[in-house]
Amino acid sequence: MSPKEIKYIPRNLKDLLIEMKDTSELMVDLAYSAMVYDDEDIAEEVLHLEERMDTLHYHMKMAAMLSTRRIDEAEDMVGVLQVAASAETIANAAGDIAKIIDMDIGIPLELKLGLREAEETIVRATVNENSDMCGRTLGDLELEVETGMWVIAIRRSDDWNYDPHHDTRVRPNDVIFARGHDEGVPLLVELATMKNYVPRKFEHESVLKDLEKAVDLIVDMKNTAELSVGLAYSALLFDNTDIAEEVKALEAEMDKKKSDLQHWVLETAKHVPDVNQLRGLLQLANASEFISDAAYGIADIVLRDIDLHPIITIAVRESDEVMIKMQVDGCSPIIGKSLRELKLETETGIHIMAIKRDERWVYSPVPRTMVREGDILIGRGSQTSEEALLEMCACPTREDE
Repeated sequence: MSPKEIKYIPRNLKDLLIEMKDTSELMVDLAYSAMVYDDEDIAEEVLHLEERMDTLHYHMKMAAMLSTRRIDEAEDMVGVLQVAASAETIANAAGDIAKIIDMDIGIPLELKLGLREAEETIVRATVNENSDMCGRTLGDLELEVETGMWVIAIRRSDDWNYDPHHDTRVRPNDVIFARGHDEGVPLLVELATMKNYVPRKFEHESVLKDLEKAVDLIVDMKNTAELSVGLAYSALLFDNTDIAEEVKALEAEMDKKKSDLQHWVLETAKHVPDVNQLRGLLQLANASEFISDAAYGIADIVLRDIDLHPIITIAVRESDEVMIKMQVDGCSPIIGKSLRELKLETETGIHIMAIKRDERWVYSPVPRTMVREGDILIGRGSQTSEEALLEMCACPTREDE
């Protein structure tokens, strides 16, 4: 089959970059959803979006070339094109994950269950006709604030909406797919289904020796890859070399994890009758490393002190998922409380990726991490989530006292 011809259509550089960033991140979420729930429809949509990303990247390169006439203008475009190329790499990695389903490559059940319990997990729920969600828009529901979960797709009968917005209305029997912190899963499921959330238990006899080690490695690689992307965009938005250096360190750490997994697969292959059971693990590991490499490509712009075109920071700021930086004032009510007590993910929808304390950075802070005066919180969430976080952290007024 001959390659599909791409016709150039003039488009705004900023809009192209925003769409590439949003689409690549959506693809990763959908790809993991497809794999965890064995959903061929979602996998096919990811592959369709991968083609869309190729078209967007083509338009981006054309628009960048047409916008430059002098050397200094060309230099300004280097960072823009590097971010676009990294976004496409992330999209290609998501496509590789989706192909695990499309090509029917074996994935152990233990891994699917492990990915449901990752740092940011994917959940599926059917909306009960008596649920308060029925008839309301996602904007009205503010699920990211109320539950800490972000709806990434909705299936209505045989129709799919892979990019729901605030004005998307929820109907009875809609099947919603959402991403977020594991603490928000029961809240969302109970709100949608009107039933008490009971984690499913699976009776399953593992045929692979020491599979828990491989599952832990893959889940850790997924978490690291997603953290790397979030930190990379934060480094760009805030022009922060410290955060960019951490992305570089995470990329090196990812190489070590991939090597450990490859060693496990080679050792295990000697004891299994069908090595197809191991192919999916390798493909997932490769995809995670590609995402981490792409994140490093974004952070590299800051590390090499490449001039940041205003389009980059505007695009990161105006995308569906925004990066948030906030300093904790001395009068803030959250001082002295742990992240577990604050429940920021479920109360505000903000996922805290890092905390800067004095001159030291704490990445992937644990639930017992205490918030102190002067801490700088780096997180990601929606515009609504940002407003909720600012309100939670605001100093009390006289009326509040």
